[in-house]
Amino acid sequence: MFKAIIKLLFVFILLLGCSKVEPDEYTEKPAEVLYNEALGHLKEKKYKTAAKAFTEVERQHPYSIWALKSQLMSAYSSYMKNEYDDAILTLDRFIQLHPVSKDAPYAYYLKALCYYEQISDVKRDQQMTENAMKSLRDLIVRFPNSKYARDAEVKIDLTLDHLAGKEMQIGRYYQNKGNYLAAINRFLLVTKNYQKTTHVAEALHRLTETYTALGMMEEAKKAAAVLGFNFPGNDWYYDSYGLVGGKKGDLERAKNSKWFWPFTNDKESIQKEEKVKIERREKIKTDNKTKWYWPFAEEKESSETEKQVKIEGKKKSKWYWPFD
Repeated sequence: MFKAIIKLLFVFILLLGCSKVEPDEYTEKPAEVLYNEALGHLKEKKYKTAAKAFTEVERQHPYSIWALKSQLMSAYSSYMKNEYDDAILTLDRFIQLHPVSKDAPYAYYLKALCYYEQISDVKRDQQMTENAMKSLRDLIVRFPNSKYARDAEVKIDLTLDHLAGKEMQIGRYYQNKGNYLAAINRFLLVTKNYQKTTHVAEALHRLTETYTALGMMEEAKKAAAVLGFNFPGNDWYYDSYGLVGGKKGDLERAKNSKWFWPFTNDKESIQKEEKVKIERREKIKTDNKTKWYWPFAEEKESSETEKQVKIEGKKKSKWYWPFD
């Protein structure tokens, strides 16, 4: 009985080995038909199927205008499926082949979003954060007047804040371990390279703590004074003031120190920039004309497509293209 079962199992394995998966049947279709089929999958949130279908448009009709649009739509479908590597590869190819396309700004923007969505907790590696920063800045430099540049600026602010948070996390770790010199280097880095982030006040307080722990009271007082001058009423300042036993006149003396320069000389303009930044963020939230949050806001007619259809003597058709 046992031998019979073994034989049957062996035959079954052989049959599996002989079987083969039939490849998808190739069916040649007009570019517009393929594109609309892919778009249907996208609207149904079948993102993987949609990405494959848009790629098929490009494969069957590589020199049509539909192929150009399908490249970006395939990348967008991969992005929605959280398959960011595939999206980035498609976008890099689009940028390389069509650097002056009117849709190039969107390609750069979507590539930046692919990195931005992968930003991890500050306790983890921040390579994706740095990639996002680079891509966002690349977009602003290349297309400063595009409708995506404004959102890129806001995301850069948030990315900088995240990178500053990483430095603070490392600095606090060194401080807790008693490695004060290493901690000071991290906190100083935040005060110099990330001056407009939300972490500066804490960084100055931590500098006050670490300098005090090392017995460097003059440096501790300077850090506390800088904190009080730039962030009056801040809880971190009250803690720092208590540490150094602040006296009247410490703040005035600190104003004249070389260490004070990053925060005093341009304080008014920095405050103005912060106000503008807040207003810009609020405007982005309420601006109904902004389409980059959801690119499929409405159906649009492509003048290029209309021209092509007219030349071919066909009836004018509407097709879906979100990137104006």
